[in-house]
Amino acid sequence: MPETRVIAIANQKGGVGKTTTAVNLAAALAEAGHRVAVIDLDSQGNASTGLGIPPEERDRTTYDLLMAETSLAECVIPTKVDNLSLVPSSRDLASVDLEMSNRQGRTQLLRRKLPSTSEFEYLLIDCPPALGLLTVNAMVGAGSVLVPLQAEFYALEGLSQLLMTVREVRQTANPDLRIEGVLLTMSDNRNNLSQQVEADARNTLSGLVYNTVIPRNVRLSEAPSHAMPVLHYDSNSKGSLAYRELAKEFLSRQYATA
Repeated sequence: MPETRVIAIANQKGGVGKTTTAVNLAAALAEAGHRVAVIDLDSQGNASTGLGIPPEERDRTTYDLLMAETSLAECVIPTKVDNLSLVPSSRDLASVDLEMSNRQGRTQLLRRKLPSTSEFEYLLIDCPPALGLLTVNAMVGAGSVLVPLQAEFYALEGLSQLLMTVREVRQTANPDLRIEGVLLTMSDNRNNLSQQVEADARNTLSGLVYNTVIPRNVRLSEAPSHAMPVLHYDSNSKGSLAYRELAKEFLSRQYATA
């Protein structure tokens, strides 16, 4: 079995493209022939819905993975996308921070369930929009963090808090954790602000920022309501092309650090 690479997709701000990136990067990697699973760690369950798994079909979820004696293999279910599987979310995750708070080793709960080798080459964790115990569990269990960054005024200001959390996790629980990359999302080249945010991000973060930029795209917004990745909803849309480019760049970075 291949070594499984675990990537947490995180940003404490909501609406920056975490779930969109988790679903569509996973779909693009799967399309390229890689075996991928998305772990939906957000109680809203948008990644699960976006991959075509309604609540009534989620028998074992990330809540069970964290809080019960349930293995990853027992929670994973296939999606309609070849090579792409899912550990679905549960609304029970909404209160899990409180339930975890008295658990011994509460930041290690997910890590204990993630095998170093499995049938999957990549596990992408869709984190909730907060820096609570769920996101910390994802960072402790992951090898790297991919940060979607919306091309808007306060983007870089919020990023510093996330990077501080990554630093704390590295110092206390996961010394090998690294930043996979920063992905600019919802960009509009006609907008001077988007261009300025991109320039600031590249100047501040240097090589961490992906060359690929995800544009604002109507098809990207429509795809979740059809319960499928944009690559399957409209394969030739700007959003689909951008996520395919991201997958290529992501893989080239993976091979460079192998």
